[in-house]
Amino acid sequence: EYHLDLIVNYGAVPVIVPRVAGIHMLLESFEPIHGVLLCEGEDVDPSLYESDFDGFSPQEMEEIKRLHSSDTAIDKEKDSIELQLAKLCLERNIPYLGICRGSQILNVACGGTLYQDVEKELARSGREKVSHIDYENYDGHRHTVKVLERTPLELWFRDSLGEDMELRVNSYHHQGVKRLAERFVPMAFAADGLVEAFYDPDAYNPEEGKFIMGLQFHPERMRHGDSEMVFDYPGCPSAYQ
Repeated sequence: EYHLDLIVNYGAVPVIVPRVAGIHMLLESFEPIHGVLLCEGEDVDPSLYESDFDGFSPQEMEEIKRLHSSDTAIDKEKDSIELQLAKLCLERNIPYLGICRGSQILNVACGGTLYQDVEKELARSGREKVSHIDYENYDGHRHTVKVLERTPLELWFRDSLGEDMELRVNSYHHQGVKRLAERFVPMAFAADGLVEAFYDPDAYNPEEGKFIMGLQFHPERMRHGDSEMVFDYPGCPSAYQ
């Protein structure tokens, strides 16, 4: 409902694409499409990209499934619908905003790959530990990301960034971008090196409202607990605008 509220507040009319069999054949009937938002959900089927399970023992895989039981149930029908939507946007330069899983779908659609479990895989490389999910505190959980200069993300949050170029963002995910597809440029990284935001510079034209981008974090949930209309940063609703 956070997503829908923001879309309506900025004058757009949301149309929800249902997850039903056969919708693939009807996606073009939704046109003209002025923009697509794909958001959170289950893990993307690893057979859709070059996944690497060799690094995990059967015991570790079972632990991942136990810790993230709500995410590890694969929905192949949803994967298929969302990948087709993403590719439609890419082919026709339809504005696309992917949040959380939606950013992962975008990366996979363009040939990128995903970590099967961010914290476990990055811990092996000796990187700084970052908690990307807190099941006990979805909305209140925050971690730091560093925003890159001369990116749309810097433009949106310019008034809130200090010399360290850092933001405190909300996220809840256990997978994430491993190899970023070649057409994309990163806009932010977590302290463990995970790509937290990216975009296609060749498809970016703010004067025409054109963009193709993914955010691993949730700007729509970065609100003060005592007021649903007051965000952590003024730039949080910018993508929806």
